[in-house]
Amino acid sequence: MNQFLIADDHPLFREALKGALQTQFEGLEVFESENFETTLSVLSSQEELDLLLLDLHMPGSGDLYGLIRIREDYPSLPIVVISGSEDLAIISKVMGYGAMGFIPKASSSQDIARAIEHVLEGDSWLPASIKDKVSGLEIADKEVAQQVASLTPQQYKVLRYLHEGLLNKQIAFELHISEATVKAHITAIFRKLGVYNRTQAVLIASKLQLEPVEAMS
Repeated sequence: MNQFLIADDHPLFREALKGALQTQFEGLEVFESENFETTLSVLSSQEELDLLLLDLHMPGSGDLYGLIRIREDYPSLPIVVISGSEDLAIISKVMGYGAMGFIPKASSSQDIARAIEHVLEGDSWLPASIKDKVSGLEIADKEVAQQVASLTPQQYKVLRYLHEGLLNKQIAFELHISEATVKAHITAIFRKLGVYNRTQAVLIASKLQLEPVEAMS
């Protein structure tokens, strides 16, 4: 019996995907999470998961940070990204950062099941229409992933606010923490990223193609 985790913030999509998968995989047990925090909670409590179906834009995941963080913490867990975006640059990064498959949300239940079967057998999977168009990661991008993987979720939130140009007091207000705590996070971020100022940290954050920080709420 397989155990899958669907990590997506849209309950109707989770319900539809769960129903479709249970018709394709006999005896399937499905767990659900709606944000990055609950996803980490399920991952820590369910040690027998066979697959994670991950939405890149789930609240709290910070786009690619969620994938990078989970891959770092759970190196043997197969991860398949399900997304409404089919941007080749993003897909290339997704696969380079450790996903074993990328499935467009518009895919049929049969195509989704076929993709998952490939991944469960140890193979990677991409839609045939884009398979030959996806490029590998450059060394610099791999180094960024290793650096970002060392950040805690809270530190990554601070990094994203730095990317948005917020001052320390504004970050403190948004995260409901003190300015001293913000400064401590920034010091840790600089150390982990191997940088010495905000500009350098923001350049690293930019390589992950971040969206506006409101998407994390």
